[in-house]
Amino acid sequence: MSAPTHTRPHPATRAGADSRLPWWALALPTLAFVALLVLILNPSDAQAATGDPLITHLFERVRQLTAR
Repeated sequence: MSAPTHTRPHPATRAGADSRLPWWALALPTLAFVALLVLILNPSDAQAATGDPLITHLFERVRQLTAR
């Protein structure tokens, strides 16, 4: 019993392909890069968190509730 043979599909032509990117494909990464660069260049605006973080208070409250 012979198996059916499959023919290879024709390769796509490059003439009909649209290789242009939308405007936001370049604008969004550029905007993110500029925003991060501004944060790095101006570290005086960065402030350390003061006090205990919220997650610590949450875990403490859960521990108190489970201890009852």
